[in-house]
Amino acid sequence: MTETAITPAIKAEIISEAMPYIRRFHGKTIVIKFGGNAMVDEHLQKTFAHDVALLKLIGLNPIVVHGGGPQIDQALKRLGKEGTFLQGMRVTDAETMEVVEWVLGGQVQQDIVMMINQAGGKAVGLTGKDGGLIKARKKLMDNAENPDQPLDIGYVGEIQSIDPAVIKALQNDQFIPVISPIGFNEEDNAVYNINADLVAGRLAQVLMAEKLVLLTNIPGVLDKDKNLLRRLNTKSINDLAEDGTISGGMLPKLAGALEAANAGVNSVHIIDGRVPHSLLLEILTNDGVGTMITV
Repeated sequence: MTETAITPAIKAEIISEAMPYIRRFHGKTIVIKFGGNAMVDEHLQKTFAHDVALLKLIGLNPIVVHGGGPQIDQALKRLGKEGTFLQGMRVTDAETMEVVEWVLGGQVQQDIVMMINQAGGKAVGLTGKDGGLIKARKKLMDNAENPDQPLDIGYVGEIQSIDPAVIKALQNDQFIPVISPIGFNEEDNAVYNINADLVAGRLAQVLMAEKLVLLTNIPGVLDKDKNLLRRLNTKSINDLAEDGTISGGMLPKLAGALEAANAGVNSVHIIDGRVPHSLLLEILTNDGVGTMITV
């Protein structure tokens, strides 16, 4: 249905349906992982920025954590440097880390900030270095061939701790934090690239967020017949993993979702970022558009 085909009566019904959710989630924190197609499609970028600004306007407290893999690859290619991956993880030497920090903390972050501000919000960009937000240490990869010798993949980090003070200060002043997944280490003064899903999940835990929303390039979690599973919990996820329904990259995403839910986040949502306004549809309507995960 096109926007011009929506009658005033239907629009009023949609607003009426959203009212209980606006009331229920007023003042609550929503952590949103922004990635996938939504980050590279101009129309989806604008609808996402509109949704985030609107959520803040109606009284919710959205926090955006973004990725940027495709943009990093493009920047490296322009410099004549090919990205290297080991067991699915980007090998990040010092030169690559400079590019990662410039792309994530500069280009990508500022594009998102600008779009949210243009949509009527007040966004502010942060990296883990700002206000001591994300302390990190070097991540060593398990070595499948030699378990006694973990793999060093460079400036790739894991989270030591998160201090949300700077985020809370911005929220109190009605700003929308936009966070690049870059951490720092006080001991060696190094910066590290961290998986954005992990940052979003840990941040949701620390802030005791109402919701953690992960935008992906799939409709959500699917059953063996490729039908969308609307609701999952710990038992159903374990059953789906055991029978092979879910596998590959979805397993760590669901493990992170369960960790967040078990740590106090009321619900985790895996939604299709390719659907315009999927964020509003998932949070403010009865049916939603993705998979909701609770304990």
